[in-house]
Amino acid sequence: MKNHLFRMICTGIAIFHFVPLAAVASSSDLHSYVRRYQSTKLSHEAINRISRYDHLIEYFTNFNYYVPNHKVSPEFIKALILAESGANPRAVSPKMAYGLGQIILSTGKEAGLELFKSTTHFKYVPKSTLKNITKEDLFDPATNILLTCFLISKYNYKFDGRLELVLSAWNAGENTDSLAKGNHAPYKETKDLIGKVNGYYLHLLRKKGAIR
Repeated sequence: MKNHLFRMICTGIAIFHFVPLAAVASSSDLHSYVRRYQSTKLSHEAINRISRYDHLIEYFTNFNYYVPNHKVSPEFIKALILAESGANPRAVSPKMAYGLGQIILSTGKEAGLELFKSTTHFKYVPKSTLKNITKEDLFDPATNILLTCFLISKYNYKFDGRLELVLSAWNAGENTDSLAKGNHAPYKETKDLIGKVNGYYLHLLRKKGAIR
């Protein structure tokens, strides 16, 4: 089984010196999901929808949340948002995840409190909001993007940059048994998200000229 796609991911990240969202595992079940989306090309409409939030994504990906001199890739955040909500800030999932990044309220509250206790102050999102995140706060693009960037940075640090584990933590929770064993979550929804984000991310990196 060829892993040309995985090598391109590593190359793109090495160029930009982001926290490495590394090559996804080559297990046969996950590979089929990755292969399904590897040649995905985002529509002009999708690009236009996500571009409304470029200023917020660029701003909130410019912080070192967990490791000095390591930042979250803006293109990865865009890929995640497009895969999760189609860049619809009012999106609600059947599992009650909200907003652009599709964040459930309990996760948003926990992340917001961590950011509230930090010494960092952010434009667009006041500290008072972070102290007690509400459902309505998750529909605010700035708040949702800040929490998304923070949580991806956290999972990236916790799971050593392995893309399939980062997205498993995002979709299925960071304390699942499979993640404890170093494996991606076995759920169809999670594997589809991994493949989709991976494909969108590659398209955005190509569009930016980061990879060929």
